[in-house]
Amino acid sequence: MFRHLKYPIIQAPMAGGISTVELALAVSENGGLGFLAAGYKTPEEIEQEIVQCNASGLPFGVNLFVPQNDTIDESVHSYKERLEKDYDIQLPIPEPNDDYWNEKLELVMKYKVPYVSFTFSCPSKEIIEQVKNNGSHVIVTVTNLKEAKIAIDLGANAICLQGVEAGGHRGTFENVDEETNVSLNELISTIRKEISIPIIAAGGIINGKDIYLALQAGADAVQLGTAFLCTEESGANAAYKQALQSGEFSETALTRTFSGRLARGLKNDFMAKYESFAPANYPAVNSLTKPIRAKALKDQNPQDMSLWASTRFKEIKQGTVKDVFEQLTKELLSYQS
Repeated sequence: MFRHLKYPIIQAPMAGGISTVELALAVSENGGLGFLAAGYKTPEEIEQEIVQCNASGLPFGVNLFVPQNDTIDESVHSYKERLEKDYDIQLPIPEPNDDYWNEKLELVMKYKVPYVSFTFSCPSKEIIEQVKNNGSHVIVTVTNLKEAKIAIDLGANAICLQGVEAGGHRGTFENVDEETNVSLNELISTIRKEISIPIIAAGGIINGKDIYLALQAGADAVQLGTAFLCTEESGANAAYKQALQSGEFSETALTRTFSGRLARGLKNDFMAKYESFAPANYPAVNSLTKPIRAKALKDQNPQDMSLWASTRFKEIKQGTVKDVFEQLTKELLSYQS
């Protein structure tokens, strides 16, 4: 499945504008596999990006969020009232949405996207078969053995096994708290014994040694997101990149404060203040906090921004994707020799 790649390195599909066409194509040009993130984009926006990637002739993938609308209850309204009072702002009334699920499925089918990955759950067997029969490889993000077996039973070609070290949203099938401190490599080893389809390892992989150890543990490829955040091709905004490298933040943490779903990011004031109030409700909370995050971006205030990053963010490198890729592959080859 990944044998045609020069290197078993996949760029994580980072939603919110980070995974640009330039980033995805640069990774593929350098021997890896670039990914677009369809999450939070309109069908028109992601279609334009798919067309550009298709025109390149390079391999690429598109990631879709499987719809998961938690019931909007009183806890969401209470959180809304608290935030409105503290920020003196009128926030939108959250409404269920499926992130244009059907429209985006039609697009990856229409353009026969080589790799299609799914996050936040596993699509039905019928959908997976349709996408596969259309010529795409299907990847499902999982966080444990139970989810991996479900993905296999429903027909996934591969799983992206996400360790707790990973930056951004947890790819759990259900919006629940987790009680796990198992390291990524331990998780790979355990699940490799139980399944035979390809495993893409993700979570806290930042250098060539990490890649080598994940492959040794049983992974077929690795997925890196944080490692590419500060590249020139990344769509991360200037305040985000500055926060990652400024030394102002000392640690990451899992939080529900910004989206209502557990996600790992730089531990800032917003997370510290609202963690005990934020309900487990996605995507309602994500819609609710959007104006606050937008204002923080306008004010260049990282304390109110969702700064997703892995536990290894302090080791981020700057430069072009080519610079980062050359360093990664040089280190990997030194361990393999």
